[in-house]
Amino acid sequence: MSGFTLRQLEYFVTVADRGTLAAAGAHHHISQSAVSLAVTELERALGVQLLMRRKARGIELTHAARQVLPEIRSLLAHAGEVRSSARSHGQSVSGDLVVGCFPTLTPFLLPEILRHFPADHPGVTVQLLEGTMAEMQARLRDGTCEVALIYRLGIATDITTHLLYPVRPYVLLAADHRLAGPGPISLAELRGEPMVMLDMPPSADLFREVLAAGGVDPDVRFTTTHFESVRSLVASGAGYSLLLQRPAQTSTYAGPPLVYREIIEEVRTVDVVLAHARDARLTRRAHAFADFCRGKFGT
Repeated sequence: MSGFTLRQLEYFVTVADRGTLAAAGAHHHISQSAVSLAVTELERALGVQLLMRRKARGIELTHAARQVLPEIRSLLAHAGEVRSSARSHGQSVSGDLVVGCFPTLTPFLLPEILRHFPADHPGVTVQLLEGTMAEMQARLRDGTCEVALIYRLGIATDITTHLLYPVRPYVLLAADHRLAGPGPISLAELRGEPMVMLDMPPSADLFREVLAAGGVDPDVRFTTTHFESVRSLVASGAGYSLLLQRPAQTSTYAGPPLVYREIIEEVRTVDVVLAHARDARLTRRAHAFADFCRGKFGT
């Protein structure tokens, strides 16, 4: 079997990411035929077909391609690290680091990361990918992102997590709501009250579980996948809600303020974690990022 080149691997990954040979060629500033030739040579070297080329529907990854794609991404990441290490003679970590993040965590974690991480590692460029818990785990498996900031909810066995800090659900109310008093609130007081549900899996399941533990069957009047939409709807009198992350400000896009109330009962806490694929060999920049996150956010 003849050998293959890193360039061929790079072209193949770009085709997989961009969806067409033409888009991959445009990305690398080469012709579509050059990309096609490189992938054909890679297929010959590996002894497997990677792309199904169909005139009407473009290209489609074969089963073999989907199986080897995460390993190729990892190989390219480490090849880039070798280049960076050689250039810097081991003095610093550098390169692109793609970080996945659950959307409700992004505004609380990424600003701190972008403010302080570059000061420690100016050679590392952090890139962000957001998605649901299922999407983030899939991204870790296929190597699209190397590490992810997510909740420890519904984590598969092939994903490794490292605790950063726990969070506890709280009740969100409009400032003029009849239950918007000081101090903690019992879940029983929410019976019969309309609710605004954050429906970004697995958030809704968690909040239903918490309410059920207090004997509450929620009367969900509005559902939304957006954190700030929940806050604005609650502030405007649409109902109460449960959330995990707590902004410092009680103001909302809609204008009216909010009240945060702790829950009296013992309720399930949820861990915010740094995650990566269990069988992944992390780059030095990923290790540096993990160390930073544990130092910055860890309990």
